[in-house]
Amino acid sequence: MSASDIVLDQVSRFYGEILGVNNVSLRIPPGITSLVGSNGAGKTTLLNLMTGLLRPTRGRIRVRGRVPDDSESFSGMVGYATQFDAFPKGITGYDYLYHRLRMFGSDAADADRQARDRLGQAGLGEARGKKVSAYSKGMRQRLHLAAALAGDPPVLVLDEPLNGLDPVARREFIGLFRELASAGRHVIVSSHILHEVDLISDHVVMMNRGDVVAEGQIHAMRGEIRDQPSSVFVVCDRPAEVARRGFLTAHVIEARITEEPRGVLIRTRDVDGFFGLLNRIVVEDRLQIDQVSLTDEDTSAVYGYLVGGDR
Repeated sequence: MSASDIVLDQVSRFYGEILGVNNVSLRIPPGITSLVGSNGAGKTTLLNLMTGLLRPTRGRIRVRGRVPDDSESFSGMVGYATQFDAFPKGITGYDYLYHRLRMFGSDAADADRQARDRLGQAGLGEARGKKVSAYSKGMRQRLHLAAALAGDPPVLVLDEPLNGLDPVARREFIGLFRELASAGRHVIVSSHILHEVDLISDHVVMMNRGDVVAEGQIHAMRGEIRDQPSSVFVVCDRPAEVARRGFLTAHVIEARITEEPRGVLIRTRDVDGFFGLLNRIVVEDRLQIDQVSLTDEDTSAVYGYLVGGDR
């Protein structure tokens, strides 16, 4: 266990009789970690526990060796961007960030420098003098990110940071997350848009109804689901022949010609065995293959397998 990790040890949080998170034990290394789950899965509760906004009902938390509820030693460790807007009426983006920095101890010159730098880093340099009330949803997301970056914290906790962004802004944010992670920071991102997680994550934590149902790298987690068949999509010159040969094996349970030209979808209990079969068809029958891809090697498929009907 490294002192640079975020560690949760049997952490539970209850709201009266309502369960927020249940007996969570995690070790999160630096890099980009995504919390995945549907609304109500416990993602925001877990983020609030990591930032010290909530204290666990049971268990212990350490963020890079420090305890979140020790405000003096924890100050400056975490930058938090929530998904909720609570900006003062009539304030500009620059004034919001400047006064926030001043409130947390920066002198006037440093607050001015940081406000300009962080707004520029988040893509709001030209809009810093505009009132926040005139910002679009995407611009307000950028302001949340700029506020999280203020003070240069080693841990960034971002609740649904890509929500409301256009495709160009999403690419910019993802590029920035990777840049921050490559410098040794923690970038903790929550999302219920599962296909986005595959684009950005080094590490994934999957949650359902307050429980962590899996954590690790996507491919490693998929490999642990031994009782679920894998889906392989093949585009070739003779898809019907691939389907026919597949049905002659014991491990192929479905072969379906798709609407996409020359496509066949195979479901198999032994993906390595199917790849071996495919190689034999290429050699023996001179099959011409244009594409082979695993269609369930992603977050959405793994999450669906793990939570089933509770998704």
